[in-house]
Amino acid sequence: MKKILFTIGLMAISFSVFSQGAMNKAMTSVSHSRDFLVISLTYDGWASKPDSVGTGFNRGFNIAFMYDFPISKTKMSLAAGLGIGTSGVMLPDHELNMDDGTTDVARVSATDDYSKYKVATTYLELPLELRYRSVPDNANKGFKAALGVKIGNLVNAHTKARSNLGGAKHTVKEANKRFFNSWRYAATARIGYGNFALYGSYNLNGLFKDNGSNLADIRPYSIGIAISGL
Repeated sequence: MKKILFTIGLMAISFSVFSQGAMNKAMTSVSHSRDFLVISLTYDGWASKPDSVGTGFNRGFNIAFMYDFPISKTKMSLAAGLGIGTSGVMLPDHELNMDDGTTDVARVSATDDYSKYKVATTYLELPLELRYRSVPDNANKGFKAALGVKIGNLVNAHTKARSNLGGAKHTVKEANKRFFNSWRYAATARIGYGNFALYGSYNLNGLFKDNGSNLADIRPYSIGIAISGL
């Protein structure tokens, strides 16, 4: 968590310096609001998972600092930036073999040993968007839409299990990235009005490595709301 917060802090400082320089140059040009900060709160799921594997109420969080480059004399623009994306998928009656040091094949097995079991991932991301805004000089007003892709590098993957043994609560956390693809590629979309929008993303590659795992076809997706501005 400290590493993630430190990374977000560096991102904020870097983009603040960059955007301040750009704002100084823009004082003599036409005003154009940048939609600098984008925050998304989502429900996350696993498409193409085995039928026997159920998931619960899964949550995701994304934050990205992006810089907007207007396309001259249009309401379109291109945007690029840096972000952090986290996801937590609950497995009500299964567990992932994170602590099995004898194999690189990711597998889940049925269990009733845990009251809660979560598979969590964190990515450092490079988002790219093609944007349309009906009010180009004010990102806080008007209709907005964006289509894009994001490239993410896996920085953390772990499971967190909770159980009640003998009346006492126990929490076990296992961190291991070897089952997961190091990179993810996802398509993204936003559509909304003013500072609020509906948001969705879909992974174009698998979550887990394709080495004989029964989870190799899983494609994570996210649906939720996005808040943007500045």
